[in-house]
Amino acid sequence: MSQFTRAIEIRWSDLDPNQHLRHSVYYDWGAYMRMVMLSEAGMTTQALQQIGIGPILLREECVFRRELHFGDAVSINVQLVRCKRDMSRWTMRHEIYKNGDTLSAIITIDGAWIDIAKRKLAVPP
Repeated sequence: MSQFTRAIEIRWSDLDPNQHLRHSVYYDWGAYMRMVMLSEAGMTTQALQQIGIGPILLREECVFRRELHFGDAVSINVQLVRCKRDMSRWTMRHEIYKNGDTLSAIITIDGAWIDIAKRKLAVPP
């Protein structure tokens, strides 16, 4: 399946007392990248509101491989790796690289769609 890639910048406020990227920032980046990817595919927050569904996480895991520091050049690749035929549930993999070629972290998520009104899992229209 196709891959979606973006560069991202480390802010000073993203660092922890050990002067490397704070663990929660990785998850924030993953959420941001998923929403950008959906928006660029035409599934903007407005479009999702109109059809009454939203993406939710069933599982989110990050494996930290190499530290990220202020000034590192960071890019994130997101790929849909698995999806049910009806698109109701899916798995995405995020690979976070520093300085072009060093794999720093891998985020894997399992997601689904929720019907905003019924608060139940849904199949997208």
